[in-house]
Amino acid sequence: MGRLFLVNLEGKSYSCRHCKTNIALCSDVVSKSFQSRHGKAYLFRKVANVYAGEKEDRMMMTGMHTVVDIYCVKCGSYLGWRYEFAFEKNQKYKEGKSVLERYKVCGPDENNYLVVAQEVEAGETDIDE
Repeated sequence: MGRLFLVNLEGKSYSCRHCKTNIALCSDVVSKSFQSRHGKAYLFRKVANVYAGEKEDRMMMTGMHTVVDIYCVKCGSYLGWRYEFAFEKNQKYKEGKSVLERYKVCGPDENNYLVVAQEVEAGETDIDE
């Protein structure tokens, strides 16, 4: 195994819940109204210190997408997914953006998001079917 180089994010950021590695800046949040299998999820313009799994086509609530799962580069924990391709024209805005599952990251105030029974909020939902 080689040497690990991490990108240092300046400003308020979200970090990996397990190892506290910075993953994304608060200013890069596009939407907080996404939903995953495990609860709330946020859409980000950019993320750092992650690596991607294999591309796969996945049917989501908003249609078919080509996605890659993303993992923390330091500890290997699953964090969410990145949209590589959207088959539906009205979903193209997601391409290249990443979704972080809220229960897998710590917020800017270093609090852990607790998974509780909740209703799906109105707005975007991309739960795998």
